[in-house]
Amino acid sequence: MAHTRSPLVRTVLVMTGFFLIALSPVVGILPGPGGIFVFAGGLVLLLQNAQWAQRAFARMKRRWPRFGHYADMALRRSSARRRRLREKEAKIARAEAELLGLGHTTR
Repeated sequence: MAHTRSPLVRTVLVMTGFFLIALSPVVGILPGPGGIFVFAGGLVLLLQNAQWAQRAFARMKRRWPRFGHYADMALRRSSARRRRLREKEAKIARAEAELLGLGHTTR
């Protein structure tokens, strides 16, 4: 069962996420990859605490699946792991069916 946060805590976390995203270009000026990590931290806070951000992220993943794959890996999303596992099992099942001669046959 998921733990629900109070609306005040969610609002503070969303505002912190926006602040980190806005701060990332400033940190990006400094040498090193710090701006990327600051942006990612802000994005994670937004995605965990704002429904509209989750919907926008899902639309973006449908439009650019490769980017969505990398974002899921970075965010360590359990739904992405389940989806990859299902795809892997389907691929194995198709290969086994072809070995048994039950694959794509034309009559």
